[in-house]
Amino acid sequence: MKLKKILSVLIAAGLLTTAAGCSSKSNSTTQNQPADFVAGVSLDKPIKVDKEAGTVTVLTKINGKYFNESTRHNSVEQSGTNGAKSVFTAYAKPEEFYNALIEIGAKPGENMNPNNATTTHVEGSPIKVEVTWNGAEKKYDINEVVKDSNGKQIDFRFGGNLQRAIEKNTGCLSCFDSCPVGIISNTTYTYGAVETRKEVKFTGNEQVLPEDGTYAATIYSIKK
Repeated sequence: MKLKKILSVLIAAGLLTTAAGCSSKSNSTTQNQPADFVAGVSLDKPIKVDKEAGTVTVLTKINGKYFNESTRHNSVEQSGTNGAKSVFTAYAKPEEFYNALIEIGAKPGENMNPNNATTTHVEGSPIKVEVTWNGAEKKYDINEVVKDSNGKQIDFRFGGNLQRAIEKNTGCLSCFDSCPVGIISNTTYTYGAVETRKEVKFTGNEQVLPEDGTYAATIYSIKK
């Protein structure tokens, strides 16, 4: 009987060691992922559409400049003329982003143009925006990682503006005031609220976001 007990203990110990080894290997694999691989997107594949989940995920990089300076740009594709002016530097182009939103069922408002921009609030499907990065505790709502100096909520809408976005080549995916060029923008304010009329300031929340240059994933879905 004693021999059987000893054998049982040894077998159990072996199983625990094996489990621990598997766990260690799994953690090692995760830790060995490239820094640009976040939530299923990477520099090789910077945008991902999950129709079943109803999400569009875009690879971005934190721009720490806007922890202290205000900007009207939430996320801009890095090669656009506004590529260095956003809190989240994006690696997917506006046309890719637009088509991805269409793919998950979002409807563009198409109610803005340069002539009515300063008096018009952008329309279209309401878009939920979340941000995460490697080591993040969760997916953070945009209102947790970006600060509105007036304390108002950022309310993104799918404005559309695809043709204008291509023509202007600003690279703008998302803007903090209603915009006739950005694919989505914040209906809380009309165009010019940030830069022209100085009604509000938008900055990245340094208390929550990781350091400058960290890759992050921005996850978009239709707000329910």
